[in-house]
Amino acid sequence: MGAFIVWRNGTVVAASMWVAAVVLGVILTWVVAELDRRAYGYAERGDDLIVTHGVLVRRLIVVPYGRMQFVDVTAGLLERWMGVATVRMHTAAAATDATIPGLPTAEAALLRDRLAQKGEERGMGL
Repeated sequence: MGAFIVWRNGTVVAASMWVAAVVLGVILTWVVAELDRRAYGYAERGDDLIVTHGVLVRRLIVVPYGRMQFVDVTAGLLERWMGVATVRMHTAAAATDATIPGLPTAEAALLRDRLAQKGEERGMGL
């Protein structure tokens, strides 16, 4: 729409520059989204789960298994279509809630089961 307005009131060069700016914006958004997707990681350790993410600012979240209240696997319409799911660990402190998006559905279910089992084994009676 912006290119049409520029073209009607300006020149073809101005419209081409507008289209080029939009295409560049889409490409930059795609690159940042891909970097953000690759920045997610998790590691299961003996007593806790470590989740890290962030492109410009790295965030490290350590969730002790005994503090997890429940583990949730969600998949919206687009996620189901792509065959991925999101695993969410909920704790009493909102600051230690963690999310791992983009896992294959089968892997997400297995991770949920492992985390739930470890949480029950190390439960602190909360």
